[in-house]
Amino acid sequence: MDLLFVADPLESFKPYKDSTFAMMREAARRGHRILACEPRELRWERGAHRAGPVVARVREVELTGATDAGWFRDAPAPGARRALPLREVNAVLMRKDPPFDSEYFYATHLLEQAEREGARVFNRPRALRDHPEKLAILEFPQHIAPTLVTRDGADVQRFHAEHGEIILKPLDGMGGMGIFRVGPDGLNLGSITETLNQHGATTLMVQKFLPEIAQGDKRILLIGGVAVPYCLARIPQGSEIRGNLAAGGKGVAQPLSDADRRIAGAVGPTLAARGLLLVGLDVIGDCLTEINVTSPTCFQEIMQQTGFDVAARFVDALEEALAG
Repeated sequence: MDLLFVADPLESFKPYKDSTFAMMREAARRGHRILACEPRELRWERGAHRAGPVVARVREVELTGATDAGWFRDAPAPGARRALPLREVNAVLMRKDPPFDSEYFYATHLLEQAEREGARVFNRPRALRDHPEKLAILEFPQHIAPTLVTRDGADVQRFHAEHGEIILKPLDGMGGMGIFRVGPDGLNLGSITETLNQHGATTLMVQKFLPEIAQGDKRILLIGGVAVPYCLARIPQGSEIRGNLAAGGKGVAQPLSDADRRIAGAVGPTLAARGLLLVGLDVIGDCLTEINVTSPTCFQEIMQQTGFDVAARFVDALEEALAG
């Protein structure tokens, strides 16, 4: 099969830990052809007489077996860098990393047009738009900690008075960026709120602080609505409150707890039915904190520490979806 990965520049990958690389490696091992492009290379045009399909300027790549900067080379096939209609490949995998900015939003609309023309896109573009990663948890309130979404500073003050110790974060952050903890004394709460809500212009999220973060912010992977049996607990280091690997957290793979399985079982089938083949749930203690749909990671860390081949499970699910 021909698999087109819409992703960040391949030259920017860190293959020793990159989950998209793990997908490519497993797909190539099975004999699938690997194509790649960046979102900026998507294009649609209505000409003088008719509308054409969504196309991308793709590159066919061959994996070298290396896990450093030389992990791939461009295939020597004629026309390897060419404008290819997305409907002509077997699957399009949207693996562009956050942030979910305007350009990402526009890319989902081009990918949705490609779907109308017959392309198979994973995760589905409409589902990517409908599940912002901070706000998607609101659909499952029984599984989340006390949470407030507002742009009003007075709301934040009231929430802090009720819960004592809180976390504040922007709705468009990634990798732990812009997360603040405020203790019972409320020190700097007003300044932090003004920074995040831009004096009432921007909506933010506030959550009750969960001390279980000391045991890790767990990433649970759902593939086809079913949880991978191991999660990656991202444990804050030193004086940090953030477990994100990008913020210096230590990743420790561990079996799912009963609470993890309960949360995954409650949300997994619903999300899969909407076209979300791969989802990353973030869980602290027994509370769901985020639903990640854009480019979930942690494949390689789980594989390296447990031997469970997440990429193989993912490609199994992709092949099954394409056969259905």
